[in-house]
Amino acid sequence: MLLGLGMLWILTDAIHYDESERQKLKVPHALSRIDTQGALFFLGIVLSVSSPEAAGILREIANYFDAHVPNSELIASAIGLISALIDNIPLVAATIGMYDVSSFPQDSEFWQLIALCASTGGSILVIGSAAGVAFMGMEKVDFIWYLRKVSGFALAGYTAGIASYLVLHNLNILQPSLAEVPFLSCFINQEFGLHSNPLSWYQKQHSL
Repeated sequence: MLLGLGMLWILTDAIHYDESERQKLKVPHALSRIDTQGALFFLGIVLSVSSPEAAGILREIANYFDAHVPNSELIASAIGLISALIDNIPLVAATIGMYDVSSFPQDSEFWQLIALCASTGGSILVIGSAAGVAFMGMEKVDFIWYLRKVSGFALAGYTAGIASYLVLHNLNILQPSLAEVPFLSCFINQEFGLHSNPLSWYQKQHSL
């Protein structure tokens, strides 16, 4: 990325050399308009996740949750509430560091709940997401106003979302697979054969 920026810098300086009226088209002018605070913010949250993961702290937290929280639904709900205080991007990254695929398989109920809870839980408090922090700056909204006017509705929506997901999951009301969608099932049958599925067909083709 830095190499590309350097090449672009040299190219724009060469194109607009000795043209004072076109200084705004050069890289230094573009860099002066970058949201440095936002870039440093995201750099900080990435480092804040990588450091405890490397130190093994995230694994200790996961072990504590496993020992004291009875099921994965409560763990995901608790992580969602924590998202009201911590930005959801580093929180989800930390959760991935806490639990690997051997603990919870890919696309399992736990990861689906994490996606739901972390994304909606961050709206309970205005400081829970980068969008909320940007909203405070743009609209001059303070923390107390958001807490009084919005947090209650956000918490109700958060709770209703989890309850709706659990009801649908327990009733086995799942989204249909591609092979079950009428107009796609005809295509799949024509391309992959009536009694085979795309995955087995793909594996068979690449094993030849």
